[in-house]
Amino acid sequence: MSTSGSLAVLVSRAQEGDQDAWDAIVERFLPLVGAIARQHRLSTADADDVGQTVWLRLVEHLGALREPAALPGWIRTTARNECLRLLAARGRTRVVDPQAGGLDTVTDDLTDAELLAAERRQALRDALAELPEGRRELLLLLLVDPPLAYEEISRRLGIPIGSIGPTRARAFAQLRDTEALRSVGPDSTGDRS
Repeated sequence: MSTSGSLAVLVSRAQEGDQDAWDAIVERFLPLVGAIARQHRLSTADADDVGQTVWLRLVEHLGALREPAALPGWIRTTARNECLRLLAARGRTRVVDPQAGGLDTVTDDLTDAELLAAERRQALRDALAELPEGRRELLLLLLVDPPLAYEEISRRLGIPIGSIGPTRARAFAQLRDTEALRSVGPDSTGDRS
């Protein structure tokens, strides 16, 4: 199953034991778990441990998940809690090589802004997956680089050139109202005021 599938469908299928759905969920949220581990300045080995624990906890609790839209927040919270638990267990010590440079320099730290941007990109991918296929394809074709001419988009989608603009407007309105974007708040797609 592709990772562009609806999150609700993926969760439902994974709850029923569908391995492809489970794999798609892991693939979709693995970057988020990794970003949170980097934000907490964990080593690669510790980040892997946190990831394994997050997926184990998800296996244990997936059946109890009633609202699929809550899954990204659940994963985010679980990953943060596991990072904090691991840091507390290690006494918050970091091994550093004083010969390697300044002790205050962290080269693998992910800033809050970068983490927020990654979460927003994932929310947008999830929101696109909620759109009907035709509208999703239209929005994606409008974003290709280099840009496609309306004639080419019309040919590929089999729709009149004159309907591209109005369909695009409806698709953006529907995108803003998706469950994925509502779950992350009003700032997720930029300023809408």
